[in-house]
Parts: sequence; structure tokens; C-alpha cells
Amino acid sequence: MAAAGREGGFMAPELRRERERSTLNLPELTHFNDGGEYITEMRRKVYNIVTSDPVFRQDDRYYHSTEEAFDRAMEKAVRYVQVCKEQGITNGIEKNIFANATGEQSPIGLHEGMFLPTIEGQGTEEQKAKWVPLSRDYKIIGAYAQTEMGHGTFVRGLETTATYDPSSQEFILNTPTLTATKWWPGTLGHTATHAIVLARLITRGKDHGIHVFIVQIRSLEDHTPLPGIKVGDIGPKFGYFGMDNGYLELNHVRIPRDQMLMKYAKVAPDGTYSKPPTDKITYGTMVQIRSGIVIMMAKCLARTITIATRYSVVRRQGESESGAREKQILDYQTQQFKLLPLIASTYAFTQAGIYMLRLHMQSMAEIAEGDFKSLPELHATSAGLKAFSADFCSKGMELCRLACGGHGYSQASGIPYIYVNYVSASTYEGENTVMLLQTARYLLKQFSQKLPMSKLSVNVAYLGSDFRVHKYCSVRLSEQFTEPHTQLEAYRQRARRMVAIATANYQQALGRGCSQSEAWNMSSIDWTVAATAHCHYVVLKAFHESVQLAGLSPSNRVAMETLCSLFAVFGIVEYAGEFAADGYMSAAQLSLARQQLYSLLKAVRREAVPLVDAFDIPDEILNSALGRYDGDVYKHLYEWALKAPRNKKKVHDVYHKYLRGLLKQPGSKL
Repeated sequence: MAAAGREGGFMAPELRRERERSTLNLPELTHFNDGGEYITEMRRKVYNIVTSDPVFRQDDRYYHSTEEAFDRAMEKAVRYVQVCKEQGITNGIEKNIFANATGEQSPIGLHEGMFLPTIEGQGTEEQKAKWVPLSRDYKIIGAYAQTEMGHGTFVRGLETTATYDPSSQEFILNTPTLTATKWWPGTLGHTATHAIVLARLITRGKDHGIHVFIVQIRSLEDHTPLPGIKVGDIGPKFGYFGMDNGYLELNHVRIPRDQMLMKYAKVAPDGTYSKPPTDKITYGTMVQIRSGIVIMMAKCLARTITIATRYSVVRRQGESESGAREKQILDYQTQQFKLLPLIASTYAFTQAGIYMLRLHMQSMAEIAEGDFKSLPELHATSAGLKAFSADFCSKGMELCRLACGGHGYSQASGIPYIYVNYVSASTYEGENTVMLLQTARYLLKQFSQKLPMSKLSVNVAYLGSDFRVHKYCSVRLSEQFTEPHTQLEAYRQRARRMVAIATANYQQALGRGCSQSEAWNMSSIDWTVAATAHCHYVVLKAFHESVQLAGLSPSNRVAMETLCSLFAVFGIVEYAGEFAADGYMSAAQLSLARQQLYSLLKAVRREAVPLVDAFDIPDEILNSALGRYDGDVYKHLYEWALKAPRNKKKVHDVYHKYLRGLLKQPGSKL
């Protein structure tokens, strides 16, 4: 008997049973995931706009060529700007939700995401008065040109120069070598009229390092490149077809002195240089983007785990018992082991992302008041969590695809599109390994100071000189692994040990006569391990704290505590060697952790579908034949194939062009 779906239509019986037996309060969980009821209402309003406007349709997305994808993305981008003006959408969070809901990598995305925030954050009041209104009204469109062909994450190695000429009070921008060519910036190829250009400031013959400049690159009359500028698209990529990632060559291009952003660093008319309070302030926009990547990757994982979980309930396969129907594949322990920890991880990274955004806003407010003391921690935390979330969630998205079997390889599943368009987060805005090493340098500094816990920030207090290092873990029963203090203590001990090991190896290399850079390189693997352990702890800690403060109903609180435990225990099993370092956890305790993991899988299995339903992703946004709310998988998979352009003709053109001659050649006949 058919069951009613979200709109009163068909619903697969398997999904109906999963939902009817649930005891969870889904609206409350949705608010929890969004960061509050207000955000949920805002998001649903935006989703309604997107799903009701034909320009934003997504059902034909998977059939597009790269050029068609860019064309559609630009159409949606322009419509997005129009709707924002019509609806009075000015809130940054709402605009970000809107841009992501369109399902495209907007070719104007870096205008709002990096160009405008850089001016607002690093421009003087006079500069903001000039450039911000132009940017907000889309009189100009800007890119953020940092990465070069020969240098990416290592910003200090950029080759582009900005040489000050006091006689004309102009900067001369130049890319002196092929490797200095700006390469990869989004929005740059064929969209932007202007660019934030990061270049080496040279004045009075001295190189003062990387500073920020506004450069017009295209005519505002006909969009042609200006004299001295070569600009275009870098060509097809692994994904991200809606974005015109570009290249930019500057051949002694002159700009006025007031187009260097001078809120912090300054160049006087005579060329006198005044340095900023900290050199890291130049990277403020990157820190903002990295903070946002954490929650962006969590949202991507939410989509793929929703698809894989719903499909795993509908899909049946394998030998049955006593003539019963084939088993739902989510009832196999191996499938649960693949997917259910990813549900827990999605919730964990979502809360870590919310925490990261709040930390960023708090730090920016302090910096605006001239207080820069929180910047090192903000930089280290955003770099580490960016890397940890991008790596973890990218692997999780691929695991979701694999968990869907052969159908997961079809674009109709929706997973390949999500994966190829967001796996790039592992390299943009800082390659993951380099980001972990930046976090590691912060950990080394904090650890080496030998300060008491009270003098360190809460996230690194475990590195304090008075932190109690337990020789052995106290767990005796498997159930103890579900206790929050046991989990957090274990993760602190692991992180402390990994930092201590990396520090010891670094110092030993120094003791052998190695330079600091050589010693760092020789211990760098250990440092990436230490930084990963630290980030894992920060995510778990943020998840636990969010559950404690949320005021959830009893059933929801139990569910979230169970997910916290699953996230923690799965990590212990996955990184068993690190938790067993120097004997902290024994083989017997790790065996208990594995037993508890299996129990937690059973507990989460019961609420798996409601837990992904709480992500509240409409079918039009999810755009997946396998992950539909109603579970009518096979009908929509078949209908999707029928819509394929290749099936418009009963006899394809390739028959007449190639096959007929092969099949009609003289010789044997059937």
C-alpha cells in the first residue's frame, strides 16, 4: 500500500516506516543544525524563492556542457542580484544561503565573498566611501587575484610587484615572469571588471612584502581588457564549470596611490612606508573564507549522506531468510559502518562550523577596536579546521557515492556533481597540508612557552605546563566511552601526546645541527598528525558544547549525545594507534571501544532517516533521483535517463556517421 509523501503523494513504505517510528522532534533538530529558528526561517524563505523561479531550475544541470554550465551560471548570477534587490535581501547570511541554493558556482561569487569584504576590512573610510557603493550596486564586479601560476598557498613567495613612483604618485603593477601570472582566481576570467591584486610593495627601493591593491582590468564601456592587461579563462577543470577561474598578466600597469588599501599599512605621497600592526592582517579575507569553508563542507556532506541514507533504506539486496524479501542494505553492519558515522560527522562539523563563524565575528570585532591578540588563534584555528573539514568531508562524500553502488556513479544520484565541485576546497584558500602545518606552528609556539593552562586559550589549554598527563586511560567498561568527559579527556591526551612527539622530533633534529627549516621539514609528518589530532578535538569539543547549550527536548538530546559518542568512538577506532601512543590506551580498551562502536551503530540506525530529514533539504535543491524524500528511486532514475539529450532520437547520429559503414560492410550475413 502506497504511503503519503511530503506533498501527499507516493512514499516508499520503507521510508514511511522509518519516519513513523521516530521519536525525534525534527523542527527542533533543524533549528539546531541551522544555528537557530531565525536562520531556518530565513533559509526556507530563500529556498522557496529558488524553487519557484524557473531561472533557478536545476533538473537539467547534469546534461550541460562546460560552456552551457557557464552560461546558465551567469544567468542565475544576474537573476540572483535582481532578486536580492527586489526582495530587499541584504543580510550576509541570507545572501550566502541564496547563492548556495542556486546549485551553481556563481561567477560573481568572489565579488561578494572576497572582493567586497577585503575593501570593507582593509580600506580607509575614504576608500570604502568610494568603492563599497560601486561594489554593492554592481556598477563594478571584482575578483580576488592572489594565487599565481608558480605560487599558491605560500603567499610570501608571490612574484607580482607594485612599485611606487613618487613623481606621479602611482603604483606600477607588473607580473615579471610567466610564473607570476595570476592563475586560478574565480570571477577573473570573463566576469570581473576589477580585481583585488596581492603584490609585493616596493617603495624607495625596498621590498615590504605582500600588500593589497585595487586594479581595474576591463573597460566599463565594452568589457574589453585595458592596456597592459591580458586576462582570460584557464580552461576546463575537474569540476566548477560555472566559475570562470582566470589568468591575469600585468605589464607595468599604473594605478593611483589611493588604490592601495591603507587602513593598516600606508604609503605617503613621498613614498614613506608605515607598516601595519601585524603582517597577518593582509590575510584577513582568507581567514574569513576558511572559516566559512567548514560549514560549507558540512552542508555538502549533509546532501550526500541524505542521498546515501535514504537510498540505503529503499534499496534491497542479498540473500533473504525463510523466503522473506531481500534485506535493506542499511541493515547490513558494513553499510552502517560506512554511513552512520558520517551522519554523526555531519552534525559535528556543522556545529564546528557555527563555532568557527562566531569565533571569526568575535575576533573581527576585537580587531576593529585595534585589539589583535586573538588573530594568531583565529588564523591557526581557521587554517586547521578548513583543512580537517575539507579532507574529512571530501572523503565522506566519496564514501557516500561508493555506498550507493553502481547507481552512485550516475549523475542522477547527485553525488558526483557535489563531489567534483566541492572537493576543490582541499586546495583552494590554502592547500590542506600547508594549512595543517600553519596550525602546527601555532601549537609548537604554545607548547614551547610552558605557560600554565590559565594563560592559554581554552582550545589549547591541554598544552599548559600544569596539564595532567595521564599515563593510562581509566576506561574499564565499553559504556564508559559514551561519557563526554571520557571522550574529551581521551582526545586531549591524544593531541597532547602528538604535539609532544612532534616537538621532540623537531628538537632532536635541531640538536643534530639541522637548521630550523630543515628540522621543521624532518618533523613535518608528525606535525600534520599533531595538528589533525588538535582539530579533531576542537570539533568534538564544539559538538559537545553546542548540545549542552541548545536546550533540546529529551529525545533530541539523547539522539545528539549518541551522535557525539559515535563521532568520538569512531575516531578512537580509526586513529587507534594514536590513542595507544606510549600505552595510554591498551589493546583491551581499544577492543572495548570497537564493541561500543557496534552498539552505537545499532542505536543510530533506528533514527537514521529522521536524522537526515532534519537537514531539511528539498528535492529541488538536493536534485537526486536516489535521495528523493518519497523514495520513488527507480521511477525517477528511469525518467531521468529518458530525458537525456542522447535519447532524443531513436537512431543516434553516430549510426549514420560511423556505425552503418561498419555494420554494412561486405562479408558474412546473419
